[in-house]
This record gives sequence, C-alpha cells and structure tokens, in this order.
Amino acid sequence: MTSKLGIILVLGLGAFSWVVYAQSPIRDGRWDVTMQMEMANLPTKIPPMKTTQCITKEQAADPTKSLPSGSADSKNDCKVSDYKVDGSKVSWKVACSKPQKMAGSGEMTFTDETYDGALKMSMEFGEMTMKLSGKRTGECTK
Repeated sequence: MTSKLGIILVLGLGAFSWVVYAQSPIRDGRWDVTMQMEMANLPTKIPPMKTTQCITKEQAADPTKSLPSGSADSKNDCKVSDYKVDGSKVSWKVACSKPQKMAGSGEMTFTDETYDGALKMSMEFGEMTMKLSGKRTGECTK
C-alpha cells in the first residue's frame, strides 16, 4: 500500500499544481499552499503538505505556459477538460491512465489574496479528496 500511496501523492500533487492556476483568476506572486489528502480506505491520516509556490506574471496572464507538455518522459498522462471559469470560481474534470487509472473533478474559489478548493478522484483503491488552500504572501523573490 505504501508504494500505491506514493503514486497517488505524486499524481495528485502534479495534477493539482498546474490545475490550480490553469485558466484561473489567480494573482501572480508567492503563495503558501496547503494540501490535505483524505482517502476512505487508508487506515492512517495523511498529514497536510505545505509548500511555497511562485506564480509569475507570465503564468498568471497565460496559465497554459504552466501546463505539462506531455513529453515522452512524462510520468503521467493526466488530461484536464471541461474548464469553466465563472467570476472567481474555476471548475474542471481530470482523467489519468498511467501510472494509475483515475478520474475526477475539482473546484476552486479565488480572492486576490487566497484560494480554497478540492479535487475529488475515483481510482482502483477507492475515493480520494484533495483539499487545497493558498494564501498570497508577497512578491516572488527569484
């Protein structure tokens, strides 16, 4: 189960890291991001994962520059579809076939300084929910 959880974490983080601002109203700058993963079939609770992410002006203006290229050495083939942007709310669907087959949908709500949302996925091992929140903490330093 540990290796399966590792695959799920990698896929989840990879999918969420670019979906969060793919065609979204996110603002450029440095963001503190917290992700909490919940799985019904997992006997122990996964601790929240915290990262800092820099969204450049170019990424905020044209989020497609951040999307995976789908190159031959890509470890997953997740495809995002049905983007809907309605004011400060973004919703989408995602489907992956490798290394683990899974599908789901997500929704995010943005303000100038924060965002909150969730991605719900169905896979061979059961249902998974990734809750994500972000807070803008200033300008990028790099």
